[in-house]
Amino acid sequence: MAETMKDHIAIIGAGAWGTALAIQAHRAGQRAVLWARDPARAALIQQSRANERLLPGIILPDGISITADAGQALEGAALILLVVPAQALRAVLQSLPVLPAPLLICAKGVEAGSLMLPLEILADTHPRSVAGVLSGPNFAHEIARGLPAAAVVASLDAGLRALGVARLGSASFRLYGGDDPVGAEIGGAAKNVIAIAAGAVMGAGLGENARAALITRGLAEIARLASALGGRADTVSGLSGLGDLLLTATGAGSRNTSLGMALGRGENLADILAARQGVTEGVTTAPALVARAAQLGVDLPICGAVAALVRGEVTVQEAVARLLARPQRDE
Repeated sequence: MAETMKDHIAIIGAGAWGTALAIQAHRAGQRAVLWARDPARAALIQQSRANERLLPGIILPDGISITADAGQALEGAALILLVVPAQALRAVLQSLPVLPAPLLICAKGVEAGSLMLPLEILADTHPRSVAGVLSGPNFAHEIARGLPAAAVVASLDAGLRALGVARLGSASFRLYGGDDPVGAEIGGAAKNVIAIAAGAVMGAGLGENARAALITRGLAEIARLASALGGRADTVSGLSGLGDLLLTATGAGSRNTSLGMALGRGENLADILAARQGVTEGVTTAPALVARAAQLGVDLPICGAVAALVRGEVTVQEAVARLLARPQRDE
């Protein structure tokens, strides 16, 4: 990049989702600067105009610049998108200089150890930032191709909601504002965990009935936790809750569902993860989400079963048997 671009969108994180959002920003008429942590990878993407390892077959438009210099990416930005895995969020934020623009976090998960949600991590590291989350039922490869999709820009700041919708929305990517970032964050984190459960019952051959029941009751768990943290039930029934859950728990391209299916077939978790390039957020999020809920006295039986499953404490059949043996209650 010959010179710093002014009034652009800075995308911090050159994974599949970050690359797709850079392409979407360009599609929406914005100049985009995509930051990759590894200088060699940044140079390769800049030269080849592709992120072939994570988004095969997708060409980056010439209007997108790629750099490994975070300061260069951030200088003059009108909006920052933070698109790194939830477990890497704190380290990336701590490495960044003062954030010069409003920020949307595009990570979904709960930090192991601290049990913090993404916006809580941001408040811990950059307390003066104006921030929100971008969340919804979005597969990166479909957004990159320009297929129809929708998402929510959730923030307590009305100006940021309007900025995100105006800068990132396009004819194929419909954005809605939302003032419940907590509900959006819980929906985005918990749906990955429920998707592992949904995939596991399918991989174990337990049938569509079991998957439908898990998704439905999983949504109830998301609503309970969101409400306990100050979120709203209507958020959980929207794009960043039910919409994201449906896509992740049923879509063929879901990393969490496919991991669950492999576990259901009896495959070893370490072997499954070793064969993957992308991050499967639900594996680390499950125990952290359950621990955060326990602090609040919120019962998450399905998420708890997934946490036990990824820790190797139960088989899929044992986890299902425990869920079915729970005391009867009205829905």
